[in-house]
Amino acid sequence: MKIAIIGAGAMGSLFGSMLSKVSEVSLIDISHDHVQAIRKNGLTVENMDNSFSTFNLRITNHPEELSDRFDLAIIFTKSCNTRNAAYTARAILLPEGIALTLQNGIGNFEAIQDILGPENAVAGVTSHGGTYLGPGHIRHAGMGPTHIANMPSRKTLIQKIVHTFNAAGIDTTLADNVNSLVWGKLVINAGINALTAICRVPNGVIGKTSECADIMKEAVSEAVAVADALGVMLPYDDPVAQVKKVCEATATNRASMLQDILKGAHTEIGAINGAIVHKAEALGISTPVNLFLYRIIRAMEATAEYRI
Repeated sequence: MKIAIIGAGAMGSLFGSMLSKVSEVSLIDISHDHVQAIRKNGLTVENMDNSFSTFNLRITNHPEELSDRFDLAIIFTKSCNTRNAAYTARAILLPEGIALTLQNGIGNFEAIQDILGPENAVAGVTSHGGTYLGPGHIRHAGMGPTHIANMPSRKTLIQKIVHTFNAAGIDTTLADNVNSLVWGKLVINAGINALTAICRVPNGVIGKTSECADIMKEAVSEAVAVADALGVMLPYDDPVAQVKKVCEATATNRASMLQDILKGAHTEIGAINGAIVHKAEALGISTPVNLFLYRIIRAMEATAEYRI
């Protein structure tokens, strides 16, 4: 397969490195420094066993430079850039190609569908974790299953994508109810990401610190109430226990929102805690903890240049 990855930060670079073992991969990213570092020295991946691997990948800031047309575009941008990424995907995909979102939060798939059409967009979720360490350098910080929505109308291509992912070492299965999985990940992110960014700690700390765990539990409970009201069945029985389990499994990982705050970059808070707040408002449900987390992260974004 010819695969383009739009948004080559920690996760995009991680998937690009893994998929490059079995496919032709091109990375597209807005960071000039990251692009130049990979072009000069390759992409360095710090593996989970503390070993290092280097991958020579094609990467560009300018998708119009790519002469190829692609079977698959994987979108890994921040949610605020999803629509732009979808336009890029439309320009570089083959007519029968498809765009896959493995992004955090909700609303990304709908935005991609709006631009590419329902037959050229598919949603998925992944439990892999990546940390951006600097230009051309990432860490593989967590491993877990990846799920892609079952799409009978595009059966052949979807099955080929799943086969390619598995051949690359990305444990991948088809899911009939991917919305449940997307919400399952949303609830987990709502409990973890903003708290780690505010406290500036890796995931494991908030799970074992009672003061943080109490806030996490309240944020998760509010998110679950919204999911219940929408008729979404989560893919686990005990959401709070599941979030704590993820904290333990990814104890050393820096959540993507923490990475963004440390860089002074915009976060995905609007597609995570903010999305829960907006859904709750429409349903007449109160979500004060998620609202507070949303506002604090927005305030941190707005004051990044003045931070002491």
